[in-house]
Amino acid sequence: MRALAIAGGWLYAAAIVFLSLTPTPPDPGFEHGDKLGHLLAYGLLMFWFCLLYRYRTARLAYGVGWVAMGIALEFAQGATGTRSFEYSDMAANALGVVAGALAALGLARVAPER
Repeated sequence: MRALAIAGGWLYAAAIVFLSLTPTPPDPGFEHGDKLGHLLAYGLLMFWFCLLYRYRTARLAYGVGWVAMGIALEFAQGATGTRSFEYSDMAANALGVVAGALAALGLARVAPER
């Protein structure tokens, strides 16, 4: 079951990469909705991997990796010619990673593992 959960997390990360580079991303339909999408996407990604990996060093490594992925994808978007490079998207990605980690820490305090 754990292997399936890990595979699901990596599939979700791949979906983020795809949606970040597709020429026609989903439109949330309200101003700055894409920033909320970045925040939620990276927040859920980090939260998921924090649930899978309990050690602080693993969580830190994943957090750094997801932030780096978000930065790299912004540069890749700028190079596509169909998408735009935005520092605010990088910030939303990074804030999502932090929020996901904090949510996992909060969950651990409320419902500690036995």
